Amino acid sequence: MYGGASVGLMGVLADSALDAGGQVIGVIPGALVDREIAHRGLTELRVVATMHERKATMAGLADAFVALPGGIGTLEELFEVWTWGQLGLHTKPYGVLNVDGYYGQLVQFLDHARDQGFIRRVQRDHLVVEADAGSLLDKLTGTAAW
Repeated sequence: MYGGASVGLMGVLADSALDAGGQVIGVIPGALVDREIAHRGLTELRVVATMHERKATMAGLADAFVALPGGIGTLEELFEVWTWGQLGLHTKPYGVLNVDGYYGQLVQFLDHARDQGFIRRVQRDHLVVEADAGSLLDKLTGTAAW
């Protein structure tokens, strides 16, 4: 389940999952469908009215949240999900796939914010960071030894 676009890293991952026989659900605002970036070959494509509705729908469908290397939108979604967890709006695990150290400086900053008292240790510990996809998924699903 992801944002429903045919472009970028997420489009490539959706295609790979489909090619491997997986089922892929996309959730995309109508305005992006109109820009012709919607992935038309998904198992299911849900078209919603707004970005807020998109995020709420995806959060409701998700078992866990994984941030891959990305830009502002990825960071915004990661921090929103993390905040929702802190507020008790969900109890789903969330993590970052730190491919080739992409998120290294962000993780350093988050640890600094924790050390300075701006992020509680327990909240920082809830954000799982792994360089290996298998290890990340193991930790998010609770199959890895913490």
